[in-house]
Order: sequence, then structure tokens, then C-alpha cells
Amino acid sequence: MYKKILVPTDGSEYANKAARQAAWIASISGAELMAINVIETSSLVGLPAEDLIVRIKEMLKEEGQKSLERISEIVMEEKKDDKCQKDVKLTLDTKEGSPSDIIIKTIDEENIDLVVMGTSGKHGLDRFLLGSVAENVVRSAPCPVLVVH
Repeated sequence: MYKKILVPTDGSEYANKAARQAAWIASISGAELMAINVIETSSLVGLPAEDLIVRIKEMLKEEGQKSLERISEIVMEEKKDDKCQKDVKLTLDTKEGSPSDIIIKTIDEENIDLVVMGTSGKHGLDRFLLGSVAENVVRSAPCPVLVVH
């Protein structure tokens, strides 16, 4: 059915729920699971001090690493609780750029069959002003996308 499933994570509750779903789907289909955290760098452009940009990037990378470690813990918990029928191969990666663009690029580069991602839960004006990574991925992905809320 699926060979490779992508789980983008921002460390949110919804991303963690998506990881649980992805682990279950991967275990029953024998798919490999790839979790990525995308560091949004566009907001750093224009900051006055280069050393400030470097420090902020390092902080964002640390937070991203914690998000990825949580995905790894979730996959292990699902296996321990017998919710996964088979062992799931998990790959973790951190990338920089626009989240939706990087997710779409990763789908193509890694031959992803399914994306399982959380939604931010934003609606109304917040979603209009900030955009929605999940919505952009749903509209642009060449493969199925499961959005978990």
C-alpha cells in the first residue's frame, strides 16, 4: 500500500497526533516513516546582526530537534502499547526554508506515498493572515495528504 510516509512536525499537539496516526499506518502497511522539522528562515532576513541570526537559528534547530525526538518517542510508545503491528523504520531530518515548499520538495525527492500532518487549529483571520502550511501542502502535493486535527 504505502512505502514511505512523511510526517512534518512543529512540535505541536496536532503534529504529535499526526505522528501516532502515521506510525499506525506505517506499521500495518510496512512503510518507512520519515519525520522532518522545517526551520522557517524567511523571518530572519533583515535582522541587523549576523551573530543574532546565527543564535536564533541555533535555538530553532534545538527546538526542532526536540520535536523530532518526540516523534521518535511516540513511535516507540505506539510499539510498546502494541498499537503497531510491525517495527517501523524511522528517519529524522531538519531542513531550512518555507515549510510548505520544503515539504513539497521532500515529497518529490524522497518518493513519498503519503503525508500525515497536523493542522495548527487556526481559523478565521489568523489563518488568512498567516496562511496554512497544511492547506498549501494539500493543494500542491502529488500524493495523498492526511491532515489530523
